[in-house]
Amino acid sequence: MKKTWWKESVVYQIYPRSFQDSNGDGIGDIPGIISRLDYLQKLGVDVIWLCPVYESPNDDNGYDISNYRGIMDEFGTIEDWERLLDGLHSRGMKLIMDLVVNHTSDEHAWFVESRKSKDNPYRDYYIWRDGKDSKEAKEPNNWSSIFSGSAWKYDEATEQYYLHLFSKKQPDLNWENEKVRREVYDLMTWWLDKGIDGFRMDVINMISKVEGLPDGEGEGKYKDGSKYFMNGPRIHEFLQEMNREVLSKYDVMTVGETPGVSPEEAALYVGEDRGELSMVFQFESMDIDSGPGGKWFVTPWKLLDFKRIMSKWQTELEGKGWNSLFLNNHDQPRMVSRFGDDGKYRKQSAKMLGTLLHTMQGTPFIYQGEELGMTNVKFATIEEYQDIETHNMFNEHREAGRAVEEIMASIYSKGRDNARTPMQWDATAHGGFTTGTPWLVVNPNYQEINAGEAMADPDSIFHYYRRLIELRKQHEVIVYGKYQLLLEDHEHIYAYTRTWGDERLLVILNFFADPVTFELPASVGYQSYERLIGNYEWSEGTRLEQMELRPYEAQVLRLS
Repeated sequence: MKKTWWKESVVYQIYPRSFQDSNGDGIGDIPGIISRLDYLQKLGVDVIWLCPVYESPNDDNGYDISNYRGIMDEFGTIEDWERLLDGLHSRGMKLIMDLVVNHTSDEHAWFVESRKSKDNPYRDYYIWRDGKDSKEAKEPNNWSSIFSGSAWKYDEATEQYYLHLFSKKQPDLNWENEKVRREVYDLMTWWLDKGIDGFRMDVINMISKVEGLPDGEGEGKYKDGSKYFMNGPRIHEFLQEMNREVLSKYDVMTVGETPGVSPEEAALYVGEDRGELSMVFQFESMDIDSGPGGKWFVTPWKLLDFKRIMSKWQTELEGKGWNSLFLNNHDQPRMVSRFGDDGKYRKQSAKMLGTLLHTMQGTPFIYQGEELGMTNVKFATIEEYQDIETHNMFNEHREAGRAVEEIMASIYSKGRDNARTPMQWDATAHGGFTTGTPWLVVNPNYQEINAGEAMADPDSIFHYYRRLIELRKQHEVIVYGKYQLLLEDHEHIYAYTRTWGDERLLVILNFFADPVTFELPASVGYQSYERLIGNYEWSEGTRLEQMELRPYEAQVLRLS
């Protein structure tokens, strides 16, 4: 297996709007991030993934870009951004930027031109179609937007529809047009020449659509068309061209957001001989509690399913490509609320989940506040939420007759604003995030859960994460070791070994609050062991053959 710096790194994701405000306007900004670089250095992370800071009308919080080479006024200036890059590099950290090129904002100059006339030079930068002559529906096809409703918007100026898989203010780019691809490669080169260290690529597996854009299938007026726009017919051709024209000329890491991929498909994106991406984000584990009606119809998750999914990705990419490791991000609920216990056992379960992510094969991604054990939030009314997806879902489900209480329960479990409440720095007003009125209300538990408290407590989640990160730098087996699942059918314990040459690790995790007995399989022989890390005190001389695990206990042992 080829060794690279990005395989050995730990990435920290910053959602800038919610990280740190420096000027009292209630919106996080780049100078605010700069003021917290020493905090990130102390945590020990290697790479910062910065969510979009480009010029944007903010229909989807910066994922609707109107100028790829400019910085949003709310976030600062290009000079601020350059100071951020210098500050990271001088501290030994790298920076990867968000690349959002499945779509632009409808306020981008390309689209402003494109919608003027059918013969405009920029018309084919986007996907325009005539409507159907039908009483039932006029749209070119029946695809639903990922943000609810139709994926098509009628434009009166030219009497055609444009495709928007997300918000109606996020028209999809036409990657079949070579000029579009050249524009994208040029803007990528522009940022790489400024010194960044790679890209996280937003929904990159949606850039190739099936010719003819066939109707989707399923229930409802608008239907799921994802089989026709995810992992499309030219996706690998496009990514190999991107790699050949741009990425191969720099020493960078790339991670593609690829919803709906299987391990077999992922191997095509990340195979070391494929010339495409370093790694992908897959979301199979993120769909584990989604019911038949989709993510907003929450069902209880089972550890056996979770282990099966995680193990499948560990084993099926072994020797073929590289995994990314995450359980939350800016689009997902907080992992301690979803997979742990955000009440009595918040610290223990947060440490246990962190142990899992940092002892598997792959590159761990920490989402801001995860290292503090930040939790989901429950706002009383829909008006307190800011997320466009949440509001669209609320309106659509109300129109369908679903009870408000039921919809709010879904938002409490799965809403994206769970992850977007401002970073909790200390116990002062608004958690130290701003001196003004925050753009999104701070989680009320900031007085108990905050960075100041965590850094002062040697037993905090923050300091536990520091030790996990240090261990990855000390033991190659944690980075590169082969994964082997143990106790496959156990409904409470997740245990596995990692093997790299003569080094072996044993990881034991109790995923629930009930105490449980761990029995070491006879196949795992050892003469002695060293305890590397755990979230409870360890008694020297403990016999691994049979151990009583406490609520959410995690232990990592090096066997010899």
